Amino acid sequence: MTVPQPTPAAPNPDLRGARLVRAAIWVAIGALIAAAIVSVVWVLVGAQNGIIGRAFLTIVLLAAFAGVAILDAHLAPRRPAWFALASMGSWVLALLIGAFLVWMPERSFASGPVGITRFLSFLLIVLVLQLAILHVRLYTRAIDRAPSSFNRIVGYVTIALVAILAVMLVLPLMLGEWVDFYDIYWRLVVAVTILAAVGTALVPLVNVLFAPKRPRAQAPATPSWPTYVDGVTPLPVMPDGSPDWNAYYTGYPTGYAPPAPAGAGGA
Repeated sequence: MTVPQPTPAAPNPDLRGARLVRAAIWVAIGALIAAAIVSVVWVLVGAQNGIIGRAFLTIVLLAAFAGVAILDAHLAPRRPAWFALASMGSWVLALLIGAFLVWMPERSFASGPVGITRFLSFLLIVLVLQLAILHVRLYTRAIDRAPSSFNRIVGYVTIALVAILAVMLVLPLMLGEWVDFYDIYWRLVVAVTILAAVGTALVPLVNVLFAPKRPRAQAPATPSWPTYVDGVTPLPVMPDGSPDWNAYYTGYPTGYAPPAPAGAGGA
């Protein structure tokens, strides 16, 4: 007689999500240490022009990233694991781009305040990254509402287009001081934007047409006031507010004496 083998337990999705969040936190810690080491090396071997200001900006950048990473770690249990990982990854990318903008040498013939321009570019880069993450989060909810083959194909293609668009917008903000982006590049940006916008509109429209509607909650029926045998005339009300059930059987309200028939008074 063979002993049945125990079936392996299915992996707990909550445990797997916690591992992903923990991995995202370790990635953030590694990125923080790497950015700090690169900044220290640049301070030691780099040029002396504006080194104090750049070092101060680096400290501010690292402190801001640490605060954002702590906030993301606190919000991670309330989010899907993939969204927590993607959000942490976007902040790690913002940290690396910010360190690059701080320590990237200035062009000798650059015009205007370069520091302010780079700061505004960094803010726009953070905005683009966070909007892309938020778009993916909301869009996946729309796909899960009606997970048909059409919605999944259009949804995943749209998410890929949004990611490509985010990269194409970040590159000019990051390298615009050193690289000249030709007209064909911006034509491609506009084309990808149009396709991403169309894909973003398709899934909600399909959901409006074909997604199952939630049944509306009906108000509970209020009990009707009891009536006489005829089913129309309501029963009288007792002093305590309850129906006069005795009148249902006698046909008269309680305490009411019906008139005696004629000729029944005596001889």
